[in-house]
Amino acid sequence: MADLSSSFEQIRDETDPDADWSLPGWLYTDQEFHAVEMERVMRPSWQIVCHVSDIAQAGDYRTLDYLGESVIVMRGEDGEVRAFSNVCRHRAMRLVEGPAGCAKKLVCPYHAWAYEPDGRLTGVPMKSDYPTLKLQENGLAPVSLEVWHGFVFVRLVDGGFPTVAEMMAPFEEEVAPYRFADMRCISDVRLRDRAVNWKNVGDNYSDNLHIPVAHDGLTRIFNKSYEISNHGWADRMKGDLVDKPSPHFWERFYQTNLPPVPHLSPTAQRRWLYYKLWPNMAFDIYADQIDFMQWIPTGPTSSVLREMAYALPDSRREMKLARYANWRINRVVNKEDTWLIERVQQGMASASYGAGPIGTSEVCLRSFAKKIRALVPEARLHRAPAAGWSKK
Repeated sequence: MADLSSSFEQIRDETDPDADWSLPGWLYTDQEFHAVEMERVMRPSWQIVCHVSDIAQAGDYRTLDYLGESVIVMRGEDGEVRAFSNVCRHRAMRLVEGPAGCAKKLVCPYHAWAYEPDGRLTGVPMKSDYPTLKLQENGLAPVSLEVWHGFVFVRLVDGGFPTVAEMMAPFEEEVAPYRFADMRCISDVRLRDRAVNWKNVGDNYSDNLHIPVAHDGLTRIFNKSYEISNHGWADRMKGDLVDKPSPHFWERFYQTNLPPVPHLSPTAQRRWLYYKLWPNMAFDIYADQIDFMQWIPTGPTSSVLREMAYALPDSRREMKLARYANWRINRVVNKEDTWLIERVQQGMASASYGAGPIGTSEVCLRSFAKKIRALVPEARLHRAPAAGWSKK
């Protein structure tokens, strides 16, 4: 892991000589840059896995596969939630398959080495055949874990980036009333492949200027209330539902039929709130539910969107219909965004494109670009350097 201390100093510095330029196109297609970026940006960053309620009982586990690694998040017999590499310490066999399960022990399907839910190695067939083996030194490799308001995050290495709690600290008072820790999953994990660089997904999420141009539905229900702001390692976006009924059925239905949520303020009940956390996670917060999304890189020009929805238990028919209307509205928004980012990705590959100007109002894009340039200085170059630059 590279020493990023000087990079963090640049990020804290209020000046940026390239502040008026977007990230150049070659960063969205180049294999060598992608490899460096995964090491300096993605591996040290937090990734959401699940909610603690998804692993409520001892032995329950969830997995997250990314960057060639597989991570298990599991609840132990003592009630603690821990994270481990999904790799047997004997011959590197993957211990479990699939996104979820429950087991009293994790037993390797290759040679039956057995691990407790707390990661301890307790069973080795033909143990006497390994004269130097010490069980206490061969438990599952731990992975860093953080629980924030009931949501579980992991990271592969410690690179000095802030915790999720630190990133979300500016918004603590705003998000606390939503009672995240009491929520339960209302939609299984959805995975959607996208033929775009991961940064294109994030750039679009924090982009304010395209809302009135490309999202007619959001413009109808928000009017001019959509706003963005940057807060260091997190972006905040919000739009307030207008009272004027939309001419489109599901938009109008949601505007007029969302039932009251007593623990939220009148403002929060009419607000759609969005947070983007460094570098590739987002929370969409509504009065009726919360959606999370992360865009996981799978290559320089490909990524997978991982999505899940949570909500407080509410059996009211009106709430179920409001959540369905929410989904219908955002299904259209997601389709529009997919069309946009796919064509931006194509443009990034054009020899005619270097780097574009970036407006002073595009505060979230400016903040993200500054961090990338600080972590990988070659990102300041408008054209790709000669191959092998990362080895020099």
